Amino acid sequence: MNVSFLNIQTHGDELSLNFSGEFNLYLITKYQNQIDTFSLSKIKKVSINLNELSFLDTAASLFINNLQKNLQSKNIQTFLECHKKEILDTLDLIKKQKKVLHAIPHAKKVSFIDTIGRETHKNYIGLLSFLSFLGETFFTHARSIKSLKNLRLKEIAFEMNESAIKALGIVCLTSFLIGLVVAYQSAYQLNMYGANIFIVDMLGISMLRELAPLITAIVIAGRSGSAFTAQIGAMKITQELDAMRTMGFDPYLFLVLPRIIALMIAMPILIFVSDIMGVLGGILVANLNLQITPELFIDRFRNVVAAKHFFIGIGKGPFFAFLIASIGIYRGLMVQDDTQSIGFNTTKSVVESIFAVIVCDAIFSIAFTNLGI
Repeated sequence: MNVSFLNIQTHGDELSLNFSGEFNLYLITKYQNQIDTFSLSKIKKVSINLNELSFLDTAASLFINNLQKNLQSKNIQTFLECHKKEILDTLDLIKKQKKVLHAIPHAKKVSFIDTIGRETHKNYIGLLSFLSFLGETFFTHARSIKSLKNLRLKEIAFEMNESAIKALGIVCLTSFLIGLVVAYQSAYQLNMYGANIFIVDMLGISMLRELAPLITAIVIAGRSGSAFTAQIGAMKITQELDAMRTMGFDPYLFLVLPRIIALMIAMPILIFVSDIMGVLGGILVANLNLQITPELFIDRFRNVVAAKHFFIGIGKGPFFAFLIASIGIYRGLMVQDDTQSIGFNTTKSVVESIFAVIVCDAIFSIAFTNLGI
């Protein structure tokens, strides 16, 4: 068995380092600790003897090289003793290949104006890319749908089930709680002025016209919009989209349009259900806190809440659905060839969809108010 060790001897102002056996990466710390136990303040000469070494790896060679430089920097004469060619070749290889580390230059400080400009340009390019996606979807591929025979009815029905029917539970629960909370917060204020009955007016108009469509769209953006991004992004990473094109199938006709159409059909239905659940939450609070019976609530609701508020809320559905589905699918197509990109684009999809829905709702509110609707 080849035993490895370091024998250190001192003779006055001379120090001898005698390495034996194999010297590799795993012995560097041990040998360094041995050398550190000796004081070099009175040492003028150091002899490094490698004649007894049977093997020297590159890490140990770096250690020997750095040891020599460290001793020479302290004005200590260093002598290397070695007659084995393979050991000397390893030491010479390290000296030739060792790279000099240069200081990493400090990053230039980017000005606030420069940051705004870069972000503005980035968002502008992103907007152009999204508009190009919409143009390719409708002006190029929607023309190929000349009759109902060309519509992928089976895929549309499947997507309606995935994005709408399976979302009924969370939409119902969310809308019921929103209606309950809005009615509960309003009940105290109305009760102070003896205007209990006006909770019907407030809840009915706000729920049908604004809250139900907005809450439903936000829930669907977080649930179905993100699912569109993840599904299409995964298909892009696994090259399923490329395989479809190779076999002559257009991904826009098989993946994009069915999802958009399905969500545009399903969103008004979800908003209608959301209206019902929100009003039920209001009826519950009105009965418990304001002593307004369900019969009185419904009778007042029928007399003071015009049908136009219901149709305005329902009419927003297809527009919200179009934005959510388009952004979700677009972000899926923007996924790069790594899994981290799926998470990034899924997050962007949800944030951008919710933002687009809120902006669209604000535009509708301003337009309807100015039109007196």
